[in-house]
Amino acid sequence: MNAAPAASAPPTVLRRMGPPLTALAAVALPAGYVAVVDPNAPGHYPDCPFLTATGWWCPGCGGLRCVHALAHGDLTGALHDNAVAVLLFGVLAVLWLRWAWAALTGGKPVRVSVGGRRWALICLLVLVFEVVRNLPVGAGLAPPVV
Repeated sequence: MNAAPAASAPPTVLRRMGPPLTALAAVALPAGYVAVVDPNAPGHYPDCPFLTATGWWCPGCGGLRCVHALAHGDLTGALHDNAVAVLLFGVLAVLWLRWAWAALTGGKPVRVSVGGRRWALICLLVLVFEVVRNLPVGAGLAPPVV
């Protein structure tokens, strides 16, 4: 008589938490480096090629300074360096927490779907941010010149 195959046991908490913790380490290690090596001091990081070529701040300009400011608890400085990056980091933190909670509790991971219209709106908002931060009225959104 053949025995029925044993049902596979559900993955352990440690196994379920592996991917979220790996993703956290992949973000925390470079962020830790930026926290220690100040991007406000010249010579530590390369210049932005878009800024060098055009003289305009790109949407990512000030991102390293933003990470450095956040790592030191300076939210105001981080918002001044790159407000869009602060918003993105907040969204990513919430998504990561939801993912980690689902992994911890054994729940179903949350799926995030961004349709074409939302992508278009996001791109438009980033473009507006880029233009405004390069105008005199938006000088407060531009990172300091080093």
